[in-house]
Amino acid sequence: MTVTLIRSRSMFTKPLSRTAWEEIADGAVLQEDGIITAVGTYDDLHRKHPTVPVLGTGQEIMLPGFVNGHHHVGLTPVQLGSPDMPLELWFVTRMVTRNLNLYLDTLYSAFEMIGSGITTVQHIHGWAPGGLTEVMARSNDVIRAYEDIGMRVSYCFAVRDQNRLVYQADEEFVASLPPELREPMKRWFDRFQLSLDDHLDLFRDLHAQHQGKKRVKVQLAPANLHWCSDRALTALSDLSAKYDAPLHMHLVETAYQKEYAMRRGGCTAVEYIDRFGLLGPRLTLGHGVWLNEKDIGRLAETGSCVCHNCSSNFRLRSGVAALNRFEAVGINTAIGLDEAGINDDRDMLQEMRLVLRAHRVPGMGDDEVPGMGQVLRMATTGGARTTPYGEGLGTLEVGKGADLSLIDWAGVTYPYLDEEMPLLDAVIQRAKSSSVRMVICDGEVVYSEGRFTKVDRDGALKALHDDLAHALSDDEVERRQLSKALLPHARRFYANYIDPAKHEPFYRPSSRV
Repeated sequence: MTVTLIRSRSMFTKPLSRTAWEEIADGAVLQEDGIITAVGTYDDLHRKHPTVPVLGTGQEIMLPGFVNGHHHVGLTPVQLGSPDMPLELWFVTRMVTRNLNLYLDTLYSAFEMIGSGITTVQHIHGWAPGGLTEVMARSNDVIRAYEDIGMRVSYCFAVRDQNRLVYQADEEFVASLPPELREPMKRWFDRFQLSLDDHLDLFRDLHAQHQGKKRVKVQLAPANLHWCSDRALTALSDLSAKYDAPLHMHLVETAYQKEYAMRRGGCTAVEYIDRFGLLGPRLTLGHGVWLNEKDIGRLAETGSCVCHNCSSNFRLRSGVAALNRFEAVGINTAIGLDEAGINDDRDMLQEMRLVLRAHRVPGMGDDEVPGMGQVLRMATTGGARTTPYGEGLGTLEVGKGADLSLIDWAGVTYPYLDEEMPLLDAVIQRAKSSSVRMVICDGEVVYSEGRFTKVDRDGALKALHDDLAHALSDDEVERRQLSKALLPHARRFYANYIDPAKHEPFYRPSSRV
């Protein structure tokens, strides 16, 4: 049995409300084999367990491990040559992605996540070329990276069985292109060989392999309404119910996706997927920028969740989600870093500040804007509830998973901090990843004083660098050329897709929808 006592200057055990949280000065937790068995002051717990090894110096702030509720890749799109632009055009630029070693690529972003206090990630994988055997191998490469570095993962492979580039059937889009682009476009589509039945088998096989592990879970991901046929929505809803498996689905990320739903079903995207029994506590909607008042009410009524991807919404010009309204009606919300945060990295401390400040609408009402307790909840229990780990993570309480981080108090406060400033305010608004001293997942130290304990960071990054140092392969060159050639055709497709008179403004600087 592995037993440790982790001490702090002060610890935040759990959020209590939008503006309140539980805090214990000189707090400590006792963990046994990855489960918290006692919580209290350090003096009291040390007196009861004098021989147990102690972690922490007593000069750190202890927080529950953060949950990145929406994540996709290692090297960022910018690193791979895909600049920020409107989402629908950005899809086209993502065709330039290199043929990556997914094990090393996954480690790259895991280093950044753990370094900012993230202990659990919702990894939404997609666009893996090949048939079922090849995609299964790639999925396991991703999962193995998380297992090796020691963090928790909830893995899902995004199901796409239609409209894989623009909001139009693949064959129709190919036919609309000039003759010289049709064959390259067909070859790009042909790289992705999974049928819908293959997607379902992939989930079943991965679930059988990994679901019983403490740090790996497998769930489902309908990629988005435009990417899923009615048959896919039906099958995924049935599979979720049979396995009690959560689903994570991108939805109404942009106004163009809102328009797509109206064209497809004469209703909103939420109303459409509700026909398939998808709404409920097992469902998390990623983004949800263009939900209307009725949609938001229906999500609250059914207990559905929303993952707020603030940086991504800004970077890809998607709009500003109605987070204040989500909070007002009681929707469980998580924070997702998506491909990368506002600084093109995976820094949850930075993202929490962005969420806190992006929704500070004009006015005097304190209850209209995010509070410190709310942001802490979104990054911990809110995120955990969108994964199969559920209520087992997110707080520092007896019986919960021993996932936590220690942040150097001097790094937050030096050279001065007024003694009346609430500690959580100071941590959320001032803590940088450079002040993260230790990260513990499942009771195991996975990061300490800038060093990863289970994987050689320098060696892994060098291997990733060396793997990409060679010249582009023939298929990488063709995809790069195709991406550039397709952009004007994608622009033309969306040029008149939306009637501005039928849509609210792209930016909504208000808590109201």
